[in-house]
Amino acid sequence: MLSTAASAPPVYLLPPPFPTESTSCAVFLEDRKGEERDNTSAVSRDIKSCREGIYIHSCVFSGFIHRWWSYGCRGNMGTQGSGRKRAPLKDRFSAEDEALSSIAREAEARLAAKRAARAEARDIRMRELERQQKELDEKCDKQYSDYSRPSSRCATPGLSAATLASLGGTSSRRGSADAGSAYDPDTSLSELRDIYELKDQIQDVEGRYMQGLKELKESLAEVEEKYKKAMVSNAQLDNDKANLIYQVDTLKDVIEEMEEQMSEMRRELEEKSKELERQKHTCTVLQHKQEELKEGIRQRDELIEESQRMQTKLDALTREVFDLQETINWKDKKIGALERQKEYFDCIRNERDELRDELADIKEKAKAGEKHGLVIIPDGTPNGDVNHEPLSSGITVVSQEAAQVLESAGEGPLDVRLRKLAEEKDELLAQIRKLKNQLEEERQKHSKVDSAYTDGERMENGTDLHFIEMQRDANRQISEYKFKLSKAEQEMGTMEQNINRLEGQVSRYKAAADNSEKIEDELKAEKRKLQRELRTALDKIEEMEMTNNHLVKRLEKMKANRNALLSQQ
Repeated sequence: MLSTAASAPPVYLLPPPFPTESTSCAVFLEDRKGEERDNTSAVSRDIKSCREGIYIHSCVFSGFIHRWWSYGCRGNMGTQGSGRKRAPLKDRFSAEDEALSSIAREAEARLAAKRAARAEARDIRMRELERQQKELDEKCDKQYSDYSRPSSRCATPGLSAATLASLGGTSSRRGSADAGSAYDPDTSLSELRDIYELKDQIQDVEGRYMQGLKELKESLAEVEEKYKKAMVSNAQLDNDKANLIYQVDTLKDVIEEMEEQMSEMRRELEEKSKELERQKHTCTVLQHKQEELKEGIRQRDELIEESQRMQTKLDALTREVFDLQETINWKDKKIGALERQKEYFDCIRNERDELRDELADIKEKAKAGEKHGLVIIPDGTPNGDVNHEPLSSGITVVSQEAAQVLESAGEGPLDVRLRKLAEEKDELLAQIRKLKNQLEEERQKHSKVDSAYTDGERMENGTDLHFIEMQRDANRQISEYKFKLSKAEQEMGTMEQNINRLEGQVSRYKAAADNSEKIEDELKAEKRKLQRELRTALDKIEEMEMTNNHLVKRLEKMKANRNALLSQQ
């Protein structure tokens, strides 16, 4: 549009403000383009600084995560050796954190200064542009009102000399040259024609001027529309930039919080690992104690078995002692019975001897009576009291004691009775021999005497000595058994005390083993919990990295859109 207006014929009727307006529009456009370039460069610098800050933080965060993950892997592998102790997190990252914080503070200060300078320049530029636009609008309205009034067209035939002089040309010069000549009608008609032609030319020029002004206004409206769109886009970009800066600040805060949480978790992990090592040491000590307790339980079981065996032996010995006591009592009773039987047999033997003597006397008397024809009268029978009857030759008169002995032998003739008495005597002798044999067997069993006494008189004489020896042996065995019994009772008491002590130790060791198992279960649960927290933290770190990458992509996309908008404008 400006080129069309410039290529028009040189008509000097145009007022001077319009070139000023076009110049101000061009200046405005140049200022707008410069401002957009400044804004674009500022936004580019801001985006670049944001990307650099995000890249630095992502590098630091990834390095921190890598070191933390390697330390966590080494800590999970359980390589807790006796080497150099690691430096804490605060000492290792203090210099790097200070450098990064100083860089971030300087970048934020520069960014704030740039923002303040841009805002101030933008305000000044906007005020200047508004002032210039207001002046241009006032001038345009004034000029348009001046040239659009109807009186201007009516006053056209009566133009002043200055106006005609300004229109210039040969006609004005000719009129001025012929001013002093006489008035010619033909000349006046030609001048009128020239005037009307000039008027038509002026109208054409005015139409072209109005067309150019209209086109300029349209172009100005388009430029204003573009300016408004650019302002809207700049405001939107500023809003997006502010949002991105807010998101970056939020992400920085989140990263700082995550770093603090990671340091806290790492510290807790170190504490938990130390506690785990202590618990492992305690567990090994408890396992050693448990093994000792198992060994003590095994020894206790062995002692219990041995005590049971000793108790069995003691019971057997007690039964043997009781059996021996019963045997001794039975032997004592048997010895007493044998003594009584011996006394009885001695009495019987004495009676037998007396009977033998009496029988021998009776036989002698009978033989003497048969020789002399005498009848034996029992003792105590008074003379003349007994009715004497004629006795047969087979009947013998004996004393009353002999008659009682014969009556005890049974009925029958005297020979039969005497034979029965002899048989009874033999039976008694056989029984005495049998009892003596039994006594000898008992004597051999207890005193282990191999010699046997075949002579009856010798046996009768040695019975008392052997009985005394048996009593001595029995008393000695009883004393030995009593000593063994007391010793066994003492051993049983000692074993019971040992058993009670071992049972107390076993109960304490069992309680300690149960506590160690509970502690081990708690440590396993704590370890699983820490592993879950570690996995959760790693998942959060991955999400943060993905979010960071997404934001970087969004920044690049916004930068590309910005460049596309600038290229279109």
